[in-house]
Amino acid sequence: MTLLNLLLWFSSISFLFYGVGCFTSRFMVEEFDRYGIPQFRKLTGVLQLLGALGIIVGFWMDYLQIISTLGLSLLMLFGVITRIMIKDGLIKTLPALSYSLLNGYLCFELIQNFM
Repeated sequence: MTLLNLLLWFSSISFLFYGVGCFTSRFMVEEFDRYGIPQFRKLTGVLQLLGALGIIVGFWMDYLQIISTLGLSLLMLFGVITRIMIKDGLIKTLPALSYSLLNGYLCFELIQNFM
């Protein structure tokens, strides 16, 4: 398994868990209340699940991985912006930033391989 595939699996499994957590976790309910955007919790969960599934299905349909990693990178960038706006510190912002950068990198690499 290549490093790229390993990172793709890591991202997809992570977002499967985060996506499900948006529907089942009391912590996520409280976090979205704290962000001031409780109405976006379920939408965020759906987008995370779609992104994760898109990465997995993308192993057979390359373009789907590109779209999914781009979408997850942007979604996490919005998460970073949200955390900056509510004045969360670096420690609380770091996971969203890391996933944004990871998926941005994956998208870039996939585009390079696709061409």
